[in-house]
Order: sequence, then C-alpha cells, then structure tokens
Amino acid sequence: MAKILAVTNQKGGVGKTTTCVNLAASLVATKRQVLVVDLDPQGNATMGSGVDKNALENSIYDVLVGAVDATAALVPTDPAGYDLLPANADLTAAEVELLEIPQKELRLKKALADVGSIYDFILIDCPPSLNMLTVNAMTAADGVVIPMQCEYYALEGLSALLDTISRIVSVLNPKLKIEGLLRTMYDARNSLTNEVSAQLVEHFGDSVYRTIIPRNVRLAEAPSYGLPVLKYDKHSKGALAYLALAGELIRKQEQVAVSA
Repeated sequence: MAKILAVTNQKGGVGKTTTCVNLAASLVATKRQVLVVDLDPQGNATMGSGVDKNALENSIYDVLVGAVDATAALVPTDPAGYDLLPANADLTAAEVELLEIPQKELRLKKALADVGSIYDFILIDCPPSLNMLTVNAMTAADGVVIPMQCEYYALEGLSALLDTISRIVSVLNPKLKIEGLLRTMYDARNSLTNEVSAQLVEHFGDSVYRTIIPRNVRLAEAPSYGLPVLKYDKHSKGALAYLALAGELIRKQEQVAVSA
C-alpha cells in the first residue's frame, strides 16, 4: 500500500504546493509510482502540474461528495509523470457539504483506499488553513510533511499546527506521525534564518529534514510553465534539492521497514 503524506502548513506562502509537486516529480525520477491529491480550492498543484483546472470533467470535489470514485477523477501528468486528483473552485463548496455527510472526516481516507495499492507514495497538497479538508487529509495520512520558512513567526505558527495534529491522533488517526519539518525558501545569508533553523533542529532533532530547499529563481518560475522544476531546469539548485529530499524520504522509509 502507498505511503500517504499530507503536505501542510496553515500559513500560506511557505512552499507547500511547491514541495508537493516537486517532491512528487522527484519520487517519480526514482521510479516510484506517485499520486498527487490537490486538496486546495485554489488548484495551484493542478495548474503547476500542467493541468487546466477550468477544463476538468471530474475533480477531487466530486470524489469527496461521492459523485464519482477516485479512479474516475485521476489525471495523468506529462511530463511530470505522476497521477493527479485535481482541484478547482468547486472544492470551496465541499467543506460546507461535508458537514452534512456522515463520517465527514473519513471521506478522503475511504476514497484513497480504492487506489492505494497502485502507488508507492500519495502526496496531499492541503489548503493553507486547518479546516475540514485538512482534517480529511490528516485522517487519511500516515505522516505529515511541514514546509516552513525560517522566519520570526514560524515557531508560533508551528505550535498551532502541532496541536491540531495531536488532536487528530487522539480522535481520528492514531497512526499519524510527523514525517518531517522542511526548511524552504532558505537564504543562508540571512542571520535570522540561520538562528530559526538552529532552533528548529534543537527542538525537533531528527524530525527536521537534513535537506534544505533554497530560495531559487528556477523553482519560482517553473509553475507558470505547468512544470515541476525537475522538468524545467534539472540542473537548478531547486531541482537538486528536491531530488535530495526524495532520496532522504526513501532512505527514511527503508530504515523504518528494516526496523519493523
């Protein structure tokens, strides 16, 4: 069965979608079968994968409300190479509609159970808020990847997210773990960035990925072409960083499998 990871942070602009799309493409480059689930009504992961969110026959919205099963909404991406459960503005209505559906927190988990055997990894791009869509993602996931900028308010925002994860573990998903904290948009010339980074490592130790995602022009440009950076400029620092992250993720999973 697939390893399911929710890529989440209630703070916007931290590289969440960038991480989801580029980690997915990097895992594909290591010959893994990958599904990206766009759970953000803005549909940025959809557009960044080269899929027109305004021309979808079915989307993750239709899956969540039970109109179709997950296989009917899957879209292959080219040249990225992963499958996508896309999103568009329809997803905005899903949160209200989910309130009227029994076991509303389990909708995504049940949907992914239909396709879990097809993939090695399923990455869920969460909205930048701790709403019912994010709760669905965390209930379905094995682990949480938390992209974050090393800035002044980062640790304060992280505290609220960790509280939410703790509640999900207590009530809905006891297997949920923090897969890793990912330092993004990193500028090593900034002393505050380095100070916050050191605090993260001091407080969270091995939960902080060793891989650091640098601030990188190519990484910022790639989504406007509907491409992961690996397919836009494979030699860029951004592409190399996400390849390193994919390798770190795989090694970590293999170590867990050996010790199990």
